[in-house]
Amino acid sequence: MPAPAVALTHPPSSHHIEALAALGVARRYRRGALLIQEGESGDTLYIVLQGRLRAFVADNQGRELTLGMYGPLEYVGEMSLDGGPRSANVEAAEASTCSVVSRATLLDYISAHPEFALELMARLIRRARLATESARSVALIDVYGRLVRLLNEMAREPDERGERCLSERMTHQQMAQHLACSREMVSRLLKDLETGGYIAVRDRWIWLARPLPARW
Repeated sequence: MPAPAVALTHPPSSHHIEALAALGVARRYRRGALLIQEGESGDTLYIVLQGRLRAFVADNQGRELTLGMYGPLEYVGEMSLDGGPRSANVEAAEASTCSVVSRATLLDYISAHPEFALELMARLIRRARLATESARSVALIDVYGRLVRLLNEMAREPDERGERCLSERMTHQQMAQHLACSREMVSRLLKDLETGGYIAVRDRWIWLARPLPARW
């Protein structure tokens, strides 16, 4: 059986995150709880202690696009540093515990540890680059191409049979939210790939049996 699901982003290694989390207030959130709502004002940073958060945007028709998944020692809400409105929604993808840090506490910590400002800046730049790449993908790559990219990015190293299991067991709806398409489209493409012998589904885990074709 594959290992438990992991976040799609890499947690920071800096000790500053743990130190900052110790200054916040621990709060628990049930699965599906909305921590941040796009467009609202806010002045808090959320550092994940347990569980996972999902950042996403949505339109008036209820269609969603997942921007990122964040696990332990990841954080969201840093855009509140400029005092502007929230740029995305954030919900608990599973039951989660977060350290909630106020903007004042964050600024005080940066003042006392100016080197953390560089770390924070580097992370903001990395997220901006990921957002740019995501926008380019949606605009210039078809749905199948985006699906192939997602599957390859999530796949673990090959096993002794040369097969690669995804690092996370995702539903078709979750994939659709990452790809900005319908669940039905994802289901059809995955079924075609399974019929063609390119992927296998075992206990709801997707395995890449052989390299995925560039076009479908």
